[in-house]
Amino acid sequence: MTTIQESGEPGRIGSAAPRQAPPGDVAGVLARMRALDAALPDGDGVAVFNGVYLTVTEAVARRLGDGGFRDPAAAGELDVRFARRYFAAVDAAAAGLRPPACWRPLFQLRRHPDVHPLQFALAGINAHIGHDLALAVLDTCRALACEPAALEGDFDRVGGVLTSLEERIREQLMPGPDLLDIADPLTHLIGSWSLDKARDGAWVAARALWSVRRLPEVAEEFTERLDAGVGLVGRMLLTPLPG
Repeated sequence: MTTIQESGEPGRIGSAAPRQAPPGDVAGVLARMRALDAALPDGDGVAVFNGVYLTVTEAVARRLGDGGFRDPAAAGELDVRFARRYFAAVDAAAAGLRPPACWRPLFQLRRHPDVHPLQFALAGINAHIGHDLALAVLDTCRALACEPAALEGDFDRVGGVLTSLEERIREQLMPGPDLLDIADPLTHLIGSWSLDKARDGAWVAARALWSVRRLPEVAEEFTERLDAGVGLVGRMLLTPLPG
């Protein structure tokens, strides 16, 4: 059962398993991602997403360093709490536990030979933006004792970094021109998903969850439905497309 708890304390199924402590700053986030990048095998779907996420986080870190955010401390807090939810899913899967529904398709199909790298990347982005981002906004608001509106400007600036990198990611992971006939179904599939719309939906979900935070049953049901819906989209994005 998914809740809107801080992801540093994910729910567990079965016996407790050792895991790494959640990072406390952006440098710690980058160190964990680079460690995963070194440890995960080539071709692994989670490795594909991790590489994309590392690129994005490096870009965000540069903007934090050069004054690209109105409130660097708040933006950094959001970045860290956002990443913790991804690491919690990685740790749960590694321990044989069930990650949130939004992440399950990626972990279940991570080695499927008929799923393209771009599909893995988009499925991970879908899970992280569509589900984790809204909950990370709540985590950050609680930590900083602020309203979501206080984060909106920097939320949009992070979105700008994502959008600027999205086309490059698609170009790098899309099959080459010599495979266009094979890639036609892939072109159709990836064209049905939008990063901008997912980000807009995450902001609306964060505001809705914040407004019902004193109604725990409503908040829990909303979160469960959000998790399940994003997971369904992820499973469709990972439809095997044999060559």
